[in-house]
Amino acid sequence: MDGFSVLSPQTSSLEKSMGRTIGIILLAGGVIVGIIISVLMGVYYNEGSLTGGAATLGWVIGVAVLVLPQLGVGGYMLWKGGQEAAASTQANKQRELLNIVKTRGQVAISDLVIEMQSSRDEVQHMLHELVGMGLFAGYVNWDEGMLYSRQASELRQLSRCQNCDGELELAGKGVVRCPYCGTEHFLD
Repeated sequence: MDGFSVLSPQTSSLEKSMGRTIGIILLAGGVIVGIIISVLMGVYYNEGSLTGGAATLGWVIGVAVLVLPQLGVGGYMLWKGGQEAAASTQANKQRELLNIVKTRGQVAISDLVIEMQSSRDEVQHMLHELVGMGLFAGYVNWDEGMLYSRQASELRQLSRCQNCDGELELAGKGVVRCPYCGTEHFLD
């Protein structure tokens, strides 16, 4: 379940849900073992088999050796599974965005927002992440609200804006921006 394993999305989400399930089972088991230890120490103390100090020491050792490690590992697995599920959801949304744009060639930002049940800022953020990863090449005019997919070879030869014919400027890693109309061209 490390971040570098090569798995299909189905296998990966199955492993992540198993990790969360195991975490929940460990947490529940830790609570149950804690209750059992407490009940046993109370019963032995009431029977007179153990003194108060021995029952307390037995309870402390039982909790420290059996309960706390189980709760710690269970909590970690539950937390890690939640993080991985969030990362998987983000990757699926990025994959969906990339598929929509590449299959259509051009798409309105408003259509992306509606189809992906997202906000304009989230779409912009995902798009910049895809460009940073070298997975998307194209251009977007935020004022017009249109996103265009283009071959990187076409964009590398650009010196003028596709929208207003203004001279382009480097705006960041893989991003060329027109200072006149605000159109961003993405290179991979």
